[in-house]
Amino acid sequence: MSTKLEGMPSHTATADTFTGKKVIDREGIEYGKVKHIHINQDTLAVCGVTIRQGFRKDYYLSDDFIDKFSEEKLLLGRAPIRTGIPVVDIDGHKIGKVKRLHRNPDTNELESVEVRYGLAHSKILSKTEIWGIGEKVILRMTKDEFKKSES
Repeated sequence: MSTKLEGMPSHTATADTFTGKKVIDREGIEYGKVKHIHINQDTLAVCGVTIRQGFRKDYYLSDDFIDKFSEEKLLLGRAPIRTGIPVVDIDGHKIGKVKRLHRNPDTNELESVEVRYGLAHSKILSKTEIWGIGEKVILRMTKDEFKKSES
């Protein structure tokens, strides 16, 4: 537990204050709890957070996802894409699950998503083929178009 020190500026908090707080987006979808807050060593600004989502399911979110730290929660400005979440077509029919995220090594920006479907099949889709992200990933195509697309 942190204490307010004399001379400490307003709107300042210690990082450990936010550990364990729930992480939600604008639609109220909960993504887990804050495990770690990452600080840029040069600027001393928050550059991201590690989120714990269940047993041994941690993932990193960069600062561009963070909208605001409130007293009770970490509010996200947009929904993150994660492995293991369902993938549906534009009509809402289930296709599979996100198996792997492919990011640009220099910018950490998402480039493509590997979708696992069936018993042992997977297909890599460009981020341009994603219509929306929330509790599910919604593709810009129907299930038939997905089956016919190149891998």
